[in-house]
Amino acid sequence: MIDGLDYWRTLPIVQQPSWPDPAALTAASAELATLPPLIFAGEADILRSRLAAAAKGEAFLLQGGDCAETFAGATADQIRNRVKTILQMAVVLTYGASMPVVKMGRMAGQFAKPRSSDTETRGDVTLPAYRGDAVNGYDFTPESRMADPSRLLQGYHMAASTLNLIRAFTQGGFADLRQVHSWNQGFARNPANVRYEKLAGEIDRAIKFMIACGADFEALKRTEFYISHEGLLMDYERPLTRIDSRTGTPYDTSAHFIWIGERTRQLEGAHVDFLSRVRNPIGVKLGPTTSPQDVLDLIEKLDPEREPGRLTFITRMGAGRIRDALPPLLEAVKASDANPLWVTDPMHGNGLTTPTGYKTRRFDDVVDEVKGFFEAHRAIGTFPGGIHIELTGDDVTECLGGSEQIDEATLATRYESLCDPRLNHMQSLELAFLVAEELVKR
Repeated sequence: MIDGLDYWRTLPIVQQPSWPDPAALTAASAELATLPPLIFAGEADILRSRLAAAAKGEAFLLQGGDCAETFAGATADQIRNRVKTILQMAVVLTYGASMPVVKMGRMAGQFAKPRSSDTETRGDVTLPAYRGDAVNGYDFTPESRMADPSRLLQGYHMAASTLNLIRAFTQGGFADLRQVHSWNQGFARNPANVRYEKLAGEIDRAIKFMIACGADFEALKRTEFYISHEGLLMDYERPLTRIDSRTGTPYDTSAHFIWIGERTRQLEGAHVDFLSRVRNPIGVKLGPTTSPQDVLDLIEKLDPEREPGRLTFITRMGAGRIRDALPPLLEAVKASDANPLWVTDPMHGNGLTTPTGYKTRRFDDVVDEVKGFFEAHRAIGTFPGGIHIELTGDDVTECLGGSEQIDEATLATRYESLCDPRLNHMQSLELAFLVAEELVKR
C-alpha cells in the first residue's frame, strides 16, 4: 500500500511526458532528490501569512512572469527586466490599493507547460508536442522533441541561478521604492500614457511626504519577492519535496507557491492529491465551466483545516464569460466557512489566433476581464485579492492593442514567445495603472 507523499502514483495522472528512457528518468529524479532545496520552508510560511492578509482584504497579490520560461531566456538582462516590470507595477498598485502588494514571479521554475494535444503535426510530419524546456526542445525535429530527463536537472540549475539573481536584485537596493517610482514617471510622461501622469504625480507627492517626515527608507530599499510555477511535472516536484526540520511536515521546495492548472485539477487525480499533502500555499486555476460544487469540493480536499492563506483560486474565465461564470462561485464560497484568496488571470481565457497564424490576445479583452472580476466582487461583497498575468519586461509585440496600438501587422516584428503571448513592458504598466484605478474605486 503506497501512502502519504507517493499516494499520487496510484491515481490517474494527465499532462505528463512520455519519457522514452525510464532508467535515465529514475537517475535524474534521484539526483534531484539530493540537491539543495530552492526555497526555505519558513519563507513559504511567511508567504502564507501574506496571502492570508490578502484573503481578508488587507493586501493585494501581484503575480506575473513568463508564460513558459526558456533556458535561453534565463539571462541577467531578461530576469532583471521582468523583476523591474513587476516592481514598477507593484508601486502603482500599492498606491491604488492603499495596502501592501505581495510580489510573486512566475519565475525560477515555470519551465513546463500543459498542452491541448500530445503531438504536433506540420505538413505530413507528426512529432511530440513541445512541453517546455524542462521536457524537450522547441525545434521541430525528432531529436529535439524527444523528452529528455536531463532537462529536469537543467531546469533545477536554471531555477537556482534565476532565484539567486532575483534575491540579489530585491535585497541589494535595486528595488528601492524611490528608484522604481522614477522609472514609472518616465512611463507616465510618454504622450501615449499621459492619462496616468496624474496618478504618477500623486505617488511622487506621497513619497516626498514620507521623506519629509523622516520615513525609514532603509526598509524601502529591499522587498519580499516570492517565486511560483505550475506544479505540473511530478518527476520534478516530488524529488524536490522535503521534510521540514522544524516541523516534520513536507514542503515542495521547488517554489514558495505552486498552482494546479485548469487541465490538472481533477478531484481524484494525482496533482490534487499530491499538493493536498504539502504545506506550501497553493493555487488552483478555475475556468468558465467550473461549478460551485467543484469549488467547494476542491476546498474540502485542499484546505480541510480552513487555514488562512493556504488556498488561492485563480479565475481564468474570458472577458465574455466572467460576469456570468464568476458570481455563482463567489456566492457559494461566501456562504461556506472557507476564505480563499480570489485572483484574476485575465490572460488565459482570451486567446485567439490571427489569420496569419499568430497566437495573440487583445489588450482590451484583458482589461475587460479585470473589470468584470472587480464588478463581480463588488456585487457579491467579496474581495478581489489579486491579479495573475503573463508578462515580459521586454518590448515584444505579442498582444494586440494597448497605448502602443500594436496591430496584426506589427505582431511579426518582435514575437518571441514559444507558447502563449505575453504583455510587454508598456502594456504591463498600462494594466497596472488601470487596475489601480479599479482599486481606488473600491
